[in-house]
Amino acid sequence: MPSGSLYIISAPSGAGKTSLVRALVELDSEIAVSTSHTTRSRRPGEVDGKDYHFVDKRAFEAMISEAAFLEYAEVFDHYYGTARSSIEDQLANGKDVILEIDWQGARQVRDIMPNLTSIFILPPSREALRNRLISRGQDDSATIDRRMRDAINETSHYDEYDYLVINDDFDTALTDLHGIFKAGRQQLEPQKHRFEQLIAELLS
Repeated sequence: MPSGSLYIISAPSGAGKTSLVRALVELDSEIAVSTSHTTRSRRPGEVDGKDYHFVDKRAFEAMISEAAFLEYAEVFDHYYGTARSSIEDQLANGKDVILEIDWQGARQVRDIMPNLTSIFILPPSREALRNRLISRGQDDSATIDRRMRDAINETSHYDEYDYLVINDDFDTALTDLHGIFKAGRQQLEPQKHRFEQLIAELLS
């Protein structure tokens, strides 16, 4: 079985990354999303082990000391991290694995696993981004202002990525995103392993 490929998807908060990734995984059974560890509190409807692995700060810092993370960061006063073992297991099982992380985490992972594909998702405008943050109904105006400032900073790193997807029309953005994964599977190395027997017969 050929191993899967690693993908990083980043976006400013409110660009629709989470909704796009969720729809992508439902569309394509060969894609899996890495479940990150975090020290933040669980929100209503979130499931431990599915949305995140929720751990306390002491447990997270123990994992840091054991070099258990491919990347980790402190965001809005909480830790977030990607465990190395779970990623390697999924790749070995032939899954294309998505890491939903920010530009800082992307830099950390590239240093360890440089043969990955990275995708940045942008909203169609700054106004659309603010409206999406407001429509969530989760944050007060001061928090939204801070998220907008952070979004501008995050967006400034878009040119560190391999692909850029604009999430204006959701269905169009989903098609564009899925196309990147489908094209990746047609590259020589995965195709060579997948069709090893066919190639041998054709060359015999």
